[in-house]
Amino acid sequence: MATQATTDASFDADVLQADKPVVVDFWAEWCGPCRMIAPALEELADELGDKVNIVKIDIDENPDAPTKYGVRGIPTMILFKNGQPAATQVGAMPKSGIKQWIEREL
Repeated sequence: MATQATTDASFDADVLQADKPVVVDFWAEWCGPCRMIAPALEELADELGDKVNIVKIDIDENPDAPTKYGVRGIPTMILFKNGQPAATQVGAMPKSGIKQWIEREL
């Protein structure tokens, strides 16, 4: 299961009303570290797909969600559980670090 894109319009349905935890990757096309972690997130979406959804939201095209959740720098990943932000990770890290963060917070 690959990562999926979400938008301001579909954020409620994709993230807040999801039936399992969701990691939201706030990113932008021009962000080098965002592009650096993208392959790791794709792999983790496959590896952890039964436990968590991983979605991406482009902050340039969708300014409402990052504003609402206080995203100041990218990449920022926020883990949502039961429609609420439960944990935040700011900055790029290796795949192993992202996986440990997700598993620790689940």
